[in-house]
Amino acid sequence: MVYLLVFLVSSLGILLIFGVRMLLRHRSVRRLVRSVKTRFDSVEERGAVLLEETNIEKPKRNPRTSAIELQKVRALMRSAERALALQQYDQTEQLFIQALTIHPDSVDTRAQLAKLYLMTGRYAKAEALYKELLLTRDDVSFFANLGLAYYHQEKFVDACHAYQEALNRDPQTPERSAALGRACIAARRFEEAAPLLEKALMRLSRDTELMHMLAECYLQLQQKEKAEEAYRKINKLEPYNEGVKQKISALANA
Repeated sequence: MVYLLVFLVSSLGILLIFGVRMLLRHRSVRRLVRSVKTRFDSVEERGAVLLEETNIEKPKRNPRTSAIELQKVRALMRSAERALALQQYDQTEQLFIQALTIHPDSVDTRAQLAKLYLMTGRYAKAEALYKELLLTRDDVSFFANLGLAYYHQEKFVDACHAYQEALNRDPQTPERSAALGRACIAARRFEEAAPLLEKALMRLSRDTELMHMLAECYLQLQQKEKAEEAYRKINKLEPYNEGVKQKISALANA
């Protein structure tokens, strides 16, 4: 009986201790909540503005073309080269466009497409592409091909400007001077054309087409002696050209 009494008293004591602890813990939690609320109210009173939650965007994928994409582009370019060799121009264009869909910033692919447009007589499209390319890369061939696109559209003054830019970057190549001289004649800038053709013929001394242009240029400038001399040079290279002989005779008797 004594043991039972001791057990009951001990049990009550343990329960009392747990109860006191729970009460203290509950009061502590309530005190913490009141403290946080007080601080929150204080912040609002000081005019603080609470920011809404925002979703953090995931970083964008690296813009560089992945290895797999590069392999696809290379495969498409090889297919385009084969199609071009077979003169399958529509298919070649589609393949270039597919490659640009994967890698739209590829200068080389856009340059190949622009050249295709130039080859197939789509000069307005070639002009637009070469203008875009020149915003990205300062390339002498882009200026030269832009000049050719202008020339075929009879935009001769624009052609002169483009060819001049090509010549500025590559003054040692006689074809640059010849192209600019041809454009100047088309634009009726004969005084500018003559020295350009003379310079080109110093290196292309057997190019009778350039000689014909230079002779006609001299005639436009009323330089008959120089025109006759140019026709005589042509006559040495084309002795059976009756038209040249007639022009020499007419100039000699003028």
